[in-house]
Amino acid sequence: MKKTTYLCILAASFCFALAGCRKNNPSAMADAAAEASGQVDLLVWGAEEDEALLNQIFESFQQKYQGEANFNITFSPQSESNCMDALMNDLENGADVFAFADDQLNTLVAAGALTPVEPANTIKSANLPEAVHAACVGDTLYAYPLTADNGYFLYYNKRYFTEADITSLERMLEIAAAEERQITMDWSSGWYVYSFFGNTGLEVGLNDDGITNFCTWNGTEGPIRGTDVAQSMLNLAESPGFLNATDENFLKGVQNGTVIAGVSGVWNAMAVEEAWGADYGAAKLPSYTCAGQQIQMSSYSGYKLIGVNAYSASHEWASLLAEWITNEANQKLRFELRGQGPANKNAAASQAVQSSPAIAALLSQSEFSTVQRLGGNFWDPVSAFAGNMAAGNPDGQSLQEQLDKMAEAITAP
Repeated sequence: MKKTTYLCILAASFCFALAGCRKNNPSAMADAAAEASGQVDLLVWGAEEDEALLNQIFESFQQKYQGEANFNITFSPQSESNCMDALMNDLENGADVFAFADDQLNTLVAAGALTPVEPANTIKSANLPEAVHAACVGDTLYAYPLTADNGYFLYYNKRYFTEADITSLERMLEIAAAEERQITMDWSSGWYVYSFFGNTGLEVGLNDDGITNFCTWNGTEGPIRGTDVAQSMLNLAESPGFLNATDENFLKGVQNGTVIAGVSGVWNAMAVEEAWGADYGAAKLPSYTCAGQQIQMSSYSGYKLIGVNAYSASHEWASLLAEWITNEANQKLRFELRGQGPANKNAAASQAVQSSPAIAALLSQSEFSTVQRLGGNFWDPVSAFAGNMAAGNPDGQSLQEQLDKMAEAITAP
């Protein structure tokens, strides 16, 4: 598009009209000014590991809209899991476009950080229904679905385990201990710790107020009590084959040969496959022994979304970039380069995606997963409780007292 005086006037008029339609968009006037100047500065937050991918996407975006504006697109690494906190620190000067985990959506909308996505029907029809649901508050779409793989499952080295072995966590730990190797899981995060409670009848979740939680993980009645789960965790932690480790240390162990299985997500698929080669395996989570029963480990499922800051000085261009990052072609590219499962229907249905061991494992685990919706008080109490279980409860504290303390903190106003 040639930059003529007529087109500049037309663009300014269009932005003015759009501002009238979007009275609640705090960036409308700044957006119009940016359009009129022809200079578009966009700051994008994403995972550090996505930098090369995003720079490639930025380049194709600028080629697509070459001549329509002078783009200055800057990438800054920011974890999707902590995006909301970083944005809330200085919303008006935060990133124009940002990747975030779907459980942060309600807070971002309530804070006025996001405005409804347009054209909503086009975005909704292009993506998987579950991913669209995760990007909506009520029926209103507030973000662009990016991935449908923000869950976890079991990675295992086929050199050490058979398909029968991987159905039982205790059996796997026996093998790991005998081989003087380890199996990892991150008990510092309630996201993973949920897997022990999810299929027991003990519950945790978000109340109708959208802020506080309910929790019965300290339950003393029913076929499985909270103390039963806690004791099972202690039993698992006692095994020399078990290691409480972060995702980063899981991957280091895989690469140096000390870790032969672990619970993680698709973001590590390419690195694990590179380390294990033909021995690379992925499956749903195993069962574990609790109160004399075999309990299938559960999981949280989640989605990564792309948001556009309501205060962006170039909101319309930021929205176009967000849509470009999440389109079918670039979701396929994301899978090819980063191994992440697409939210886009056509990309997800491709043969390459369907034949991925990690995606297949995630789909198998999905039968035992649920979407994470929790208030902020959930994380620290669970981390403290599970950390003590991982350490073997060294002070011999009452398990029921610890569970009561955790549940009280989780449900605090």
